Amino acid sequence: MGRVYLVGAGPGAIDLLTVRATRLLAAADIVFHDALIDDDVLALAPRAEKVAVGKRCGAHSTSQRFINKRLVDAAAKYRLVVRLKGGDPMMFGRAQEEIDALAEAGVDVEVVPGITAALAASADLKRSLTRRGVSRSVAFVTPRIGEGEDVADWTHAAAAADTVAIYMGAGDAIAVARALIEQGRPPSTPVALIENASRPDRVVTVGTIASLPTLAAARGNGPALIVIGEVVRDVAAQPATAVRPRVAALR
Repeated sequence: MGRVYLVGAGPGAIDLLTVRATRLLAAADIVFHDALIDDDVLALAPRAEKVAVGKRCGAHSTSQRFINKRLVDAAAKYRLVVRLKGGDPMMFGRAQEEIDALAEAGVDVEVVPGITAALAASADLKRSLTRRGVSRSVAFVTPRIGEGEDVADWTHAAAAADTVAIYMGAGDAIAVARALIEQGRPPSTPVALIENASRPDRVVTVGTIASLPTLAAARGNGPALIVIGEVVRDVAAQPATAVRPRVAALR
């Protein structure tokens, strides 16, 4: 029986992968990867079979139960199995379901952290999510509800925190803005929407909760994260052409 590694690929920039992640990719026999993993990152696993099992909103995706089974089956065949997840595996990555399925099957599993999108966005903005005197609390939330899951009220956490990082919320921007305002957030609260955080083509648009639907409607097709709170009040918009290219590859 092999071992399965749940590896965080980070927010997109290849040079933000951890050293441990690159070593595991180089040694992997098979890699099950999310939809948003760049080809340059997959190229770090030259000897591995690559299997796409990603999920994207509005597109056909692999069911979680099937992914769990594929991981268990792979561990019976291969020595080193990598499950490569965007961002950090333990942040809205459904890692616990995979960990539990592997543990139930008697498969050893190890988690390798990655940089989550909110921290990459904070770095791109050059704004601390916990700026002294402005923000003492941060909430990481998502309005996304998986098929068959109970409805969870994310708005209470979003209303209580000084700074809010909203994952997978741009596609529901109208409902997100309405829910935040209903929970007491002023419509004039500053908002920054970061698309393709950490990547050379990242784009930052800024506005308020009231204008969030307009910001979201104008975005491209890349993954987007929303940061809300006073920490982004003085952030300037950043078009893709203003971004300095990052390291293209690790070899």
